[in-house]
Amino acid sequence: MKNSLIVVSPKRRILILIVVALSLLAVVSAVSGLNVALPSIARDTGATQSQLQWIVDAYTTVFAGLLLVSGAIGDRFGRKWILLVGLIIFGSASAVAFGTTSPVSLIAIRAVMGLGAAFIMPTTLSIISTSFPPEERGQAIGVWVGIAGGGAVLGMLASGVLLQYYTWSSFFGLNVGLAALGVIGTLAVIPHMPELHPPKLDVLGALLSLVGVSALIFGIIEGGDRGWTDVYVLSGIIGGLLALTLFVFWELRIKEPMLDPRLFILRGFGTGSLSITMQFFASFGFFYIALQYLQYIAGFSALHAAVTLLPLPIVLIPLARRAPALAKRFGTKRIVTIGLIFSTAGLLVFSRIGVDFSYAVFILGLVFFAIGMALVGTPSTTAITSSLPHEKQGVASAVNDVSREFGSALGIAILGSVLNDQYKNGLVEAVKGLPQVVGDSAQKSIVYVQQLPLQKFGAAGENLLKAANQSFVDAARSAFEVAAVVTILAAIYVVVRAPGKDHVE
Repeated sequence: MKNSLIVVSPKRRILILIVVALSLLAVVSAVSGLNVALPSIARDTGATQSQLQWIVDAYTTVFAGLLLVSGAIGDRFGRKWILLVGLIIFGSASAVAFGTTSPVSLIAIRAVMGLGAAFIMPTTLSIISTSFPPEERGQAIGVWVGIAGGGAVLGMLASGVLLQYYTWSSFFGLNVGLAALGVIGTLAVIPHMPELHPPKLDVLGALLSLVGVSALIFGIIEGGDRGWTDVYVLSGIIGGLLALTLFVFWELRIKEPMLDPRLFILRGFGTGSLSITMQFFASFGFFYIALQYLQYIAGFSALHAAVTLLPLPIVLIPLARRAPALAKRFGTKRIVTIGLIFSTAGLLVFSRIGVDFSYAVFILGLVFFAIGMALVGTPSTTAITSSLPHEKQGVASAVNDVSREFGSALGIAILGSVLNDQYKNGLVEAVKGLPQVVGDSAQKSIVYVQQLPLQKFGAAGENLLKAANQSFVDAARSAFEVAAVVTILAAIYVVVRAPGKDHVE
């Protein structure tokens, strides 16, 4: 016997959507809002560029690695209680982060926050899928996608306001507050909704997915710092790919897989997953680089940098709500393809940034990019969740979230490594003649160069600062161009593979 849709009154559905939105905002802002604080963290803790990447990606790596199993756990034990546990873990770890001053400790705490987030995000979407009737579900998912995308910038804005008056650790107060509101709302309005016949928990599959994602991300991030032939880097990349390959073989073999790889043969499910992965690859790679550019190169405060990104949610959120209707009228294939093309156009505009900041260039890129995020997100998410039956909504939601978080982690790792590698190579000539410790540190962090008493090195010091700024800009351009190649390749794949408007699988 399978569960049917849970009957919830219209008023309670609105309250459920508010609680889900607050919980989701906590998870999303924990990635994006921290990007605003990265320059302050680097200045106060001495974190290198590689450590900054890990402070961001320790969260997203654990998050992505545990999403599948957390969705299955939610189906088994009830989404309300899994959401509650996730919020408590997330909020508690955020509270501990208040007193942290070491980059290594911060990386560890962020990993624990990722554990909590892994229980929150897939649960929020599966709650929508099982609480809203089909005629309202598309619009509710549109709100979810709008929060997942536009909420990232709203989190940055809130973080920027806090950093204007307090230290970077105040950012974690935002996480604690949102988690506390989520706990209260979950206890008050979220219904208890376990499945009557959930699948068995796949422990080995969960371990293989976590090891595969974590090792692969480790190799990519460290490659930009250690070099791509380093034994640890190669071990991480090869070990990660091997673990993910074993995961696929294991899931194909067992009777009740956590994620059946054959699902990706379904054209809607497969193209929806890939579209979201590539869009979030570009989106969070962009946030990671752009917020550093705005503060390091343009010289903006954290608040000014966050405000500069406001055109993105202003365009994204209302358009994301309209995207389901557009997809229904013109077909998911057309709308998602157009969205990926707009994203590519935005990234190409961003690749024209310079040492002298241009509002016109940056805002034009934001508008294009926001249109792309809105048109890709909601139709792709709906394609994934509608591909699986009611009792599998936890897994469907988890696949959607894995696509987002794996894409986010890969975007920060790969584009961040392009940034690090290009920046370091761009300073090879400028550091010649300087003390080795100065040259090595300058190549690891632009913050070090900007804080260095350059006058003691005379003309060489002045040249180093100019070279560091130009190298950072050139590296950012290269990263945006890489992201543009990824999104346009994704658009081509959708054109070839996605089902047409009237296609039924």
